[in-house]
Amino acid sequence: MLDTLTLADHGPVIPVIVLHDVQHAVPMAEALVAGGVKVLEVTLRTPVALRAIEAIARAVPQAIVGAGTLRGAADARAARDAGCVFGVSPGYTPAIGAACREAGLPLLPGVASASEVMAANADGLMFLKFFPAVPAGGTAMLKALHGPFPDVAFCPTGGISAQTAPQFLALPNVRVCGGSWLTPADALERGDWARITALAREAGALRKS
Repeated sequence: MLDTLTLADHGPVIPVIVLHDVQHAVPMAEALVAGGVKVLEVTLRTPVALRAIEAIARAVPQAIVGAGTLRGAADARAARDAGCVFGVSPGYTPAIGAACREAGLPLLPGVASASEVMAANADGLMFLKFFPAVPAGGTAMLKALHGPFPDVAFCPTGGISAQTAPQFLALPNVRVCGGSWLTPADALERGDWARITALAREAGALRKS
């Protein structure tokens, strides 16, 4: 199975994608890949999300597609069956960890506290999503977590922008950021795929040195 930490090898930003129209899925994914962004997190927040994931997995083989907002076993199985190669959860419980293991779906779990980090570590998970990053304490919280957890890597997601991402990426325990700014709703609605490609290229320039 995929080692989720390798997701960070493909670029400094993983787009957090909310799709309301399945017809947008493939051209959006193609636009992101054209801009150098291959790892895509499509959140299960809309009725069309699973169909969108299926379409991307089928038509854009260069993309590494994952499902976000996994909350239980049914989500994990549905994501796997739709063609996902990884899953992302907003928080962590042993139950969601077990569900993803049973489904054969590598998990990037969300944490917002030291206790949640410890729970995830106890189940063998060492690459974690810090969510919601800005409301949960931002860079100050990540610096604080680095002390007791120097061997844990994070993907902060939630409230991060192109302007603030470099502050997170400069931290020693941050490997990649998650961000929704690569696929703005107005660009999706207008089919402005060139803008999404440009945003993807700009995101690639944020790569840690």
